[in-house]
Amino acid sequence: MTSGPFLYDDDPAPLHTGTPRRSGKVLVLVFGATVLAAVLMVVLLPLIKGSSEDQAREVTGVFLVVIDTATTETAYGLLCEAERARLAPEDVAAAYTAGKGLGRVVSVQGADGERSRRVDVEWPGGGEAQLVVVNADGPHVCGLGPAA
Repeated sequence: MTSGPFLYDDDPAPLHTGTPRRSGKVLVLVFGATVLAAVLMVVLLPLIKGSSEDQAREVTGVFLVVIDTATTETAYGLLCEAERARLAPEDVAAAYTAGKGLGRVVSVQGADGERSRRVDVEWPGGGEAQLVVVNADGPHVCGLGPAA
């Protein structure tokens, strides 16, 4: 302890007299909040992104619009890796168009456990096709299936 003249008559009292204890409440709260956030993300992610059927319908609709407007690079970007290796960007419209005008999505088929969906498409001038949409790093058009 220090010695010397003090302002008051007593010695300075120690500030912390008890043995230090750590409370685990903060740590439990942080871990609990992390687990809660993870569970919420798992539950809410399908609501934000939509079901795999909705995603297949959406990517096919966009694909049909960009083919109709002759936006070859965008259509090429919506293809899966195998189709990009098979086709050149300028050949996409010829390979995936079965009629004149803007095609429309008729139905989407596929089981929930599968990564791929079969999307039936028809064109106003006649013609039908079935596109295969695979959900790998996002939905991508990955070939033609048997005609609907």
